Amino acid sequence: MIISFLASHGGSSAKAIITAIRNGKLAANVGILITNNRDAAILHWCLDNEVNVRHISSKTHRGEENADEAISTVLQEAGTDIVLCSGYMKAIGPNTLAAFPSRILNIHPALLPKHGGKGMYGDRVHEAVLAAGETVTGASVHYVTAGIDEGPCILQQQVEVLPTDTVESLRTRVQAIEPDLYLAALRKILDQHRVG
Repeated sequence: MIISFLASHGGSSAKAIITAIRNGKLAANVGILITNNRDAAILHWCLDNEVNVRHISSKTHRGEENADEAISTVLQEAGTDIVLCSGYMKAIGPNTLAAFPSRILNIHPALLPKHGGKGMYGDRVHEAVLAAGETVTGASVHYVTAGIDEGPCILQQQVEVLPTDTVESLRTRVQAIEPDLYLAALRKILDQHRVG
């Protein structure tokens, strides 16, 4: 099973999963990481850690459609079985979605379907959770579809919202569970693949 990645900034989940694969904690192989941001910290981390990495964006490929085609092609050339989004701040294009049906995963910092959809990312999610007076939030690993945050959930984990929480404190606690949750979701998929 070859896992490739899409990331825009720090790529903390990608780093954790690549490290788990290399440490023998996840029975898979690393394909390639694609970033749409040439200044992304994850791009430099990949170069320092001998991970195949490419910068593909609408600027490198003259428009969104061309970039989508290039992303799809590069992922396929890497032999990718599963694509993981790790803080990828672009909608996945139709070519890539068609090439990897039910094989693109994302992690969202809330308990979907609550606090998901267009414009709901990063601290905006935690702000919405606090504004709604939620007592519980968490993270969701879900399949990526054409609708933003609308794909079926694979796994969720709850995090208590404390009366004293700020956006920063809530973000810190949610981010702390994300790498292990992503790993658990991947193990679940890999186990199903072996059985199937």
